[in-house]
Amino acid sequence: MTDLELHQLRQQKWRLDGHPMHAIEQAREFIDSVGICLMYPLPKQETRVPVLLPTFIGAYVGSDDKLPTWQHAYADPRATEATELMVRLLRERAAFEANLFGETNLLVAASIFPFFYGLVGDRTPRRAPSPAPRSEYSPLARDVFEAIRSKGPISKPRLAETLGGSLSAAALDRALGELWSKLRITRVDYRPGEGAQWDVLYRWAPDPVREGVNVSVPAALSALISKYLETVIAAEPAEVEELFSYLVPRSRVREALNALQAARELSFVRVGHRTMMWVTPPREVPAPRTGGRPPRPPRPTRPQRA
Repeated sequence: MTDLELHQLRQQKWRLDGHPMHAIEQAREFIDSVGICLMYPLPKQETRVPVLLPTFIGAYVGSDDKLPTWQHAYADPRATEATELMVRLLRERAAFEANLFGETNLLVAASIFPFFYGLVGDRTPRRAPSPAPRSEYSPLARDVFEAIRSKGPISKPRLAETLGGSLSAAALDRALGELWSKLRITRVDYRPGEGAQWDVLYRWAPDPVREGVNVSVPAALSALISKYLETVIAAEPAEVEELFSYLVPRSRVREALNALQAARELSFVRVGHRTMMWVTPPREVPAPRTGGRPPRPPRPTRPQRA
């Protein structure tokens, strides 16, 4: 495979080939096809391997030329329209959001969300966050969880009123982020004038959460890596490690890659001057031979004399 062929295959799968998605049916088909995507492109970082993922805004526009980042989305009418389409996916539970990178949200298809939850979600979703000294959650995050559980779905302004006191918007955002990062809560809707609506995830999507709780970390990681490589067609091991290092230690990603390769589910492919990994293509099984002797080839005919 050449670099150009890989680029063209990604452009087609990520809907960057001049065929944008504007209908909800197209949005469902896109998120099911890629499994995971960013809402907006991430700004380039010189010190890290770039995160290789399609974007929802790119699929909506049909191109990756001059796409807005999260910081500039407010001034781009295309971002407003794409967000409306994304919110429709959230409402019907065809996709779920995750706050993985901070600068833009990650969208996960419902078909693979149980694996994503099994990797990063809390194993006791119904239990209130622990008040222990070494708890992952702040006291405010625990109060926010209880308020959302009793009042949700609820907007941030109503949540602030419920909690009372002189609560700053920044402090409330941090508490929401703590809970969201472990998938204790999720955004389920958006209403003009009120903003995002929050609910506890186990109530909003009980079946995917229940399934995710019972998925082991190795199984979840293997499933997500396989889907990711289908989405990007092929990737260098460092690119796979970079994405999943936001979820688990790099050592676990390497273990999963080695296990998938040993099982021959992944293999190496040469792309230009680079060695990449991809999902091993299925072998072509020869057609079964029918019983009896194979038919004899026809006898060659003698050329006629002139």
